Amino acid sequence: MSDALSPAETAGTGRPATEHAAFAKAAGGFYTPVVTLFTAVLIISNICATKGIQFFGSFAENPVKLGPVEILPLTLDGAFFLFPLAYIIGDVLSEVYGFKAARRAIYFGFGVLVLMLGCFWIARHLPGGLDPARDAAFDNVLGTTPQLVLAGLCGYFVGEMLNSATLVAIKERTKEKHLWARLLGSTVVGEFGDTLIFCAIAATAIGINSWGTFFNYLIVGFVWKTLAEVLVLPITYRVIAFLKKNEPSYAPVEVEALRS
Repeated sequence: MSDALSPAETAGTGRPATEHAAFAKAAGGFYTPVVTLFTAVLIISNICATKGIQFFGSFAENPVKLGPVEILPLTLDGAFFLFPLAYIIGDVLSEVYGFKAARRAIYFGFGVLVLMLGCFWIARHLPGGLDPARDAAFDNVLGTTPQLVLAGLCGYFVGEMLNSATLVAIKERTKEKHLWARLLGSTVVGEFGDTLIFCAIAATAIGINSWGTFFNYLIVGFVWKTLAEVLVLPITYRVIAFLKKNEPSYAPVEVEALRS
């Protein structure tokens, strides 16, 4: 028999449960592999982001503008196709396991990114010389990584916290209804905070040197990341449904547990 809390009572107390949103315990089950995937996406995307890219580069000399914002060419970084996945996984963690468990994953990812930055710094300052061309290429790629990782760390931390807190706050009002509203609402808040902070810090590292290009990078990045989450919403729904069904501890929790 499952030890999961029921809506009628809290486990082992016999006292009426507070009407609260349902979450699973972040111990065992699928929590660990989900957090592992979350961390892997963060590491890979921060390395891919060292490459600045442009679509429709033929408009570079005569950009198409709407006021101060450049419409074409589209300026992005090399992680544009991957980083939205981190927010999708963040949504899954927040929806199924709650803010406390999602916050734990965010701290873990933050620590791993700091470790990655430290390792890159050490590797770049170790004596080379066996292949000067390769050493130069290594420094060329990872030389801007500290700035990009700092941007990624700040944007990721603020954006993920906003994303998780917003989703859980909406869930407290809607319970199991209107999942789409939680996913989209948290995405808009979290992605905008993340993209704004990341772009402000990382812009010069990927060659952005004008306000028009900056606003293009900011708006396109935000719209793309948000649109990417909307496009995979059916998959997110299925993953969340699977975890809710297969996590035996998924149930409403008390106020004290959510605040801890």
